[in-house]
Order: sequence, then structure tokens, then C-alpha cells
Amino acid sequence: MQEFLQMGGYAGYVWSAYAITAVVLIATALWPGIRRRRLHAALRKRWQWERSE
Repeated sequence: MQEFLQMGGYAGYVWSAYAITAVVLIATALWPGIRRRRLHAALRKRWQWERSE
């Protein structure tokens, strides 16, 4: 198990590549939801502003 975790001396490169990949995949999965919420909030605010005139 220790040899697997050390990755033949390249553990720093391998595990950092895995970490970067995981961060990018998570961000890619979450970003559309964040944008959708922001868009809905902006549209709701605009709708309320137009309705008050």
C-alpha cells in the first residue's frame, strides 16, 4: 500500500494532478447551478422593479 501511495517517487505530481482534476470536475458540475441561481435572482429583481413602475 505504501508503494502505491508513493507512486514510484512521483507521488507529488500524481496526487496533485488528481486533486486538480477533482477540483475542475466539481467546479464544472456546480457552476451551472450557481449561474442559474444568479440569473434567477437578477430576473426576479428586474421583474419586481418593472412591476413597481
